[in-house]
Amino acid sequence: MTSKLGWHLFRHLRKVWVRVVSFALLAVVSVIIAQAIAPLIPSAWTVKIGADSVDQVLNILASSMLAVTTFSLAIAISAFAAAASSATPRATALLQEDSTAQNVLATFLGAFLFSLVGIIALQAGYYTDKGRLVLFVATGFVIAAVVVALLRWISHLMTFGRMGDTLDRVETAAATSLEDRLGSPFLGGRPIRDSIPSSCPPVFSEETGYVQHVDLKQLQECADDLKIKVWLSALPGAFVHEASVLCHVAREVDADAVQRLRSAFTVGAERNFDQDPRFGLIVITEIASRALSPAVNDPGTAISVVGRLVRILARWKDDAEVKVEHQSVFVPPLEPADMIDDAFRPIVRDGAAILEVHIRVQKALQALATISPAVFAAPAKAMAAEAMSRAGDVLTADEYKLLAQVSSDTAE
Repeated sequence: MTSKLGWHLFRHLRKVWVRVVSFALLAVVSVIIAQAIAPLIPSAWTVKIGADSVDQVLNILASSMLAVTTFSLAIAISAFAAAASSATPRATALLQEDSTAQNVLATFLGAFLFSLVGIIALQAGYYTDKGRLVLFVATGFVIAAVVVALLRWISHLMTFGRMGDTLDRVETAAATSLEDRLGSPFLGGRPIRDSIPSSCPPVFSEETGYVQHVDLKQLQECADDLKIKVWLSALPGAFVHEASVLCHVAREVDADAVQRLRSAFTVGAERNFDQDPRFGLIVITEIASRALSPAVNDPGTAISVVGRLVRILARWKDDAEVKVEHQSVFVPPLEPADMIDDAFRPIVRDGAAILEVHIRVQKALQALATISPAVFAAPAKAMAAEAMSRAGDVLTADEYKLLAQVSSDTAE
């Protein structure tokens, strides 16, 4: 389990400004290195290489990179808008964290900052002739990085923001989140086998929003210090408010202890994919629902989503191991029925009048029930029955008869 500090650090490292700052630091480091190694450079090298032209190169780099950065940022924003309109706005966060797009934009903007810092240092007379040679070499590396970034950007734009690319990103995020949870089904705590004792006082939230992260290590430390047990009530993805219970504790504790327990929960305005596998299913199913709307009328995308849902959920096997790292913290399980509802109910509802979608859903549910019967047999059967009920309300008699035959064949 990632600590709260580590989780925040990891989220910040995904930001583009980290890469931009690294390029700016490169310019500063080149200034320092130039002063350190300049005495070691033969004077003849500065003439042969033409280091005196470095100021012209930096001026060209500064003027061109600012324009390229602005143009590339406009392209990226267009891709975000296209994904939000054609897929779902919740998917744009994954596009914004795309490593290739961030590296390219950071390279362009970082090259601009590098050249700007270099020009300022040259105008200030900081570089000697030998120092100019060091700056010239560093500028050559930056230009090479810009060329590579341009080539990657051109190739990346062929798919960036397209429907298939967005679906791939959401599927990967959902699958990764589910695999992480299956690797630690109870977030490193002990499973709640029975109901929480009624005598345990609750700890209420002070914020309104979605639980984005829970630091079980901090909860364990609090439990050790207070010699108590903690029962988690709000998993990542839960919507909480001032009347919502975050957790229960074995006995009454003072206000400072309550605040320590609350601080283990990170509450934000939006859900994220990190500790919340249900959110990934919801987002990819939203894409299917939009595709099934009368304005779009694209059942093929919905059928593709159903196949992706099977790939995601098929990772949940019957023999998942429970690794307990925090003995005093009890965590509720991730319910398979909730996952099936999140994944298939919107598709069953919005695609009720489309036979092909119903057939694919029935086959998908049967596949999950066969792959992991102990996990999905019961919820898949219930969802299949709900789908048949919805189909009976809108399909023609012949279509419903065909669907019933397909459902019967897949169940055998």
